[in-house]
Amino acid sequence: MLKRLILLLVLITLSSSVFAQRFNKKADTYGSRDSRFEASILLSSQGSVSKDLEGGSSLDIDSKTGWGITLGWNWNSKFNTAYKLTVTNPDYTALIVPEDPEIEPQTLNYDMSKVSHQFNATYNFLDKSFTPFVQAGLGVTTLDSNVPDSPPTTGCWWDPWWGYICSTTWSTYKTTKFSYNAGVGLRWDVNNALYFRGSYNKEWISVDSGSLSFNTFTLEAGLMF
Repeated sequence: MLKRLILLLVLITLSSSVFAQRFNKKADTYGSRDSRFEASILLSSQGSVSKDLEGGSSLDIDSKTGWGITLGWNWNSKFNTAYKLTVTNPDYTALIVPEDPEIEPQTLNYDMSKVSHQFNATYNFLDKSFTPFVQAGLGVTTLDSNVPDSPPTTGCWWDPWWGYICSTTWSTYKTTKFSYNAGVGLRWDVNNALYFRGSYNKEWISVDSGSLSFNTFTLEAGLMF
């Protein structure tokens, strides 16, 4: 996945000159964000998290680099609203202490699937090609433990091309919760099409035992159109 994102970043950079020539009548680099869509791909480095739970249970989530996409609209050169998707798969260790003292605690080591959908508002302090910005938003985040919560089920059917096919599926312990985020960063509009952003963000996820908070550093490469 990382190699594909790097390749896509190179393609975006090479194609930016074509976009810049096409849209050069809209604006020069200065203030060129006004009334334009933009989309980006991103790499997000998520920090580790440790959480003490009820009854002596605990959760430790390792740091991990994930990926994502954004799609937004610039209302003017300073104000932007956007949808942001981020996906990470960090390893985690969960210590589960049962309420019954006669049952031994259980330790789980798995990889978690974390998918976050956020709707963000961004304010750029300057209407120039290089500007600091602040960002805040809210949405939902799905945390999937990848631990089966029931026995697997198998279904079989006849395919006219491939013959008799069987597939096994299973459900897992997962939850989707309200989440929100805030961050600060820097933006650089390279030309009238290509831009880069780097930011520090903090995401809070409301869970039954309180909240989980994740620190992330994000790098984006995108196109305005």
